[in-house]
Amino acid sequence: MRYFLLLISTLMLTGSLTACRFNNDNTAQQEVIRAHQHFIAQLAPYAQQLYREYHVLPSITLAQAILESNWGTSTLATKYHNLFGVKGEDPHNTQLLTTQEYVNGQWQTITGRFRVYPSYQAAMLDHALLFVHGTSWNGQQYADVLHANNYQTAAQALLTDGYATDPNYPQKLLKIITKYHLEQYDH
Repeated sequence: MRYFLLLISTLMLTGSLTACRFNNDNTAQQEVIRAHQHFIAQLAPYAQQLYREYHVLPSITLAQAILESNWGTSTLATKYHNLFGVKGEDPHNTQLLTTQEYVNGQWQTITGRFRVYPSYQAAMLDHALLFVHGTSWNGQQYADVLHANNYQTAAQALLTDGYATDPNYPQKLLKIITKYHLEQYDH
């Protein structure tokens, strides 16, 4: 009988611990969801404004910010407000950091100069202007991104126009856009 009571007590305690762990996991998951919603809500109005001015789809801007900055939690985003991994050359407004780039069919760690911004909005504006003005060697480099009428075409154009080195970049953006319904901001 004593063994039976001990077994029941153990099962009850284990069940309580499991329920407690489940509640803690659920609470943590809810906090992550709220943080993600807050991040999107923080950036979406300005992404829509930039769309009206420069024709970069808000879903693309938001998905790139999410992917490139890990929801605004990367060092580049938290310390330097750089949401998109935009590089620069001027030592006065850039910071040297290491990153992973897909080069010659494999991932490599490189050190690059990344732009420093005073705010997320400044980073978003610079991101839109990069698409509008292109690069110093090709002013029309991102024309396909600007002319895209939907986020699927724009995501693919980011790869074909040379914005991303990751061959899976378009698929990663599309997954984010559909999971978080970012296409709603394009209308």
